[in-house]
Amino acid sequence: MNTVLLDKSKHNRNRFDCGISALNNYLKVMASQQAKKDNTRTFILEDDNDESRIIGFYTLTMTPIDLNALPDKLQKKHHSSTSGGLIARLAVDANFQGKGFGEWLLIDALRKLLTASDTVAFPVVIVDAKDGAKHFYEQYGFTAFKDTENRLFITIADIRASLS
Repeated sequence: MNTVLLDKSKHNRNRFDCGISALNNYLKVMASQQAKKDNTRTFILEDDNDESRIIGFYTLTMTPIDLNALPDKLQKKHHSSTSGGLIARLAVDANFQGKGFGEWLLIDALRKLLTASDTVAFPVVIVDAKDGAKHFYEQYGFTAFKDTENRLFITIADIRASLS
């Protein structure tokens, strides 16, 4: 399996349905526009039997971090940090859910963000868990921010340790 950048001339975005309208609409309408503006990058997991079919996707970008929302220990350690990596969206088509593709996409996204952090340093990766996905991210070491229950983070150091 391999992820590739979204190519609207190749990937059938209209066929994708993860069951969450906001995620479906983002992929169909906004993902290519945001990439052209260099605001985000959307990666697609293609079906090996049909490269135009999207099994799942995730979108990466950067985001400001509120240091006050981090645990005290991390606030002190990263007091001069202003931004983190953001997994802005992650979804699997309903036909492929429950088969480990969400985990595969998350790990792939974390690997890409770890590589980015090795080049342009940032201390944390953040995700906004949508529609009950909080538990999914917590299984992989993400922790909720103090003030926002569905906004979670994991440190680059923890990603590095778990992926090595």
